[in-house]
Amino acid sequence: MRWFWAAQPPADVWVRSAASTLCGVSIAGPRSRELVQRLVRDDLSPSAFKLFQVRQTAVGFAAAILTRAGFTGELGYEIWTTPDYFASLYDDLWDAGRELGSYTSAGARCPRCGWRRPTARSTRISAPTTLRGETGLDRFVDFSKPEFTGRAAALPNAPRPETPVRRHGGADADAEVVGYESIMKDGAAVGYVTSGAYGHCVGKSLAAGYLPVTLAREGAGFQIDILGEMRAATVRLEPLYDPQGLRLRG
Repeated sequence: MRWFWAAQPPADVWVRSAASTLCGVSIAGPRSRELVQRLVRDDLSPSAFKLFQVRQTAVGFAAAILTRAGFTGELGYEIWTTPDYFASLYDDLWDAGRELGSYTSAGARCPRCGWRRPTARSTRISAPTTLRGETGLDRFVDFSKPEFTGRAAALPNAPRPETPVRRHGGADADAEVVGYESIMKDGAAVGYVTSGAYGHCVGKSLAAGYLPVTLAREGAGFQIDILGEMRAATVRLEPLYDPQGLRLRG
């Protein structure tokens, strides 16, 4: 909200947070399109409703904002509605999914477990000191635009050099991390963890973090200091589960 107001919107524009006026549910899995399609009149085929598209529609009896997005690595959707519709939306989803096989509720932390390395989300804890090249997000910056917030700071001739000295990547470890743990090599701290969780689909503990580019090599071995105990970790520069993201884009 501070950022919006700092942008000085026109006098006839009012900005407010709508976060407390909406509640939502995430649907994920290879048959999630089939489930949601039963409750909407919109065409949800891949060509008609593409990844990250957003649409206002009705889902069952609920007026909703439907997004084709997910954070599990599987095909998925997010559905947002007002609190007065949420109970009926939840019931409609359960009823529509009874014939589709295994179907269960899960907590909010589950989508973080075991998919692609969570670069954008994980790096926000260090955003003031993190360069775009270090996060691998260069491809999302369009410098052909004449002006946008942060453009001057991100240009190659900015006071801060843009040649990355660190790289954000993933590792499989033998214990779960939380964040901020030290990544060790030969007894010295060489990086830190940004986030992690147990990857149920791959059967491994996963960690994301920053390493010097000279050390960030596929298969390289490190240790992570977890509560004073050194636990082994192996660098994985590509996601362990569906590295091309074909399930999500299907």
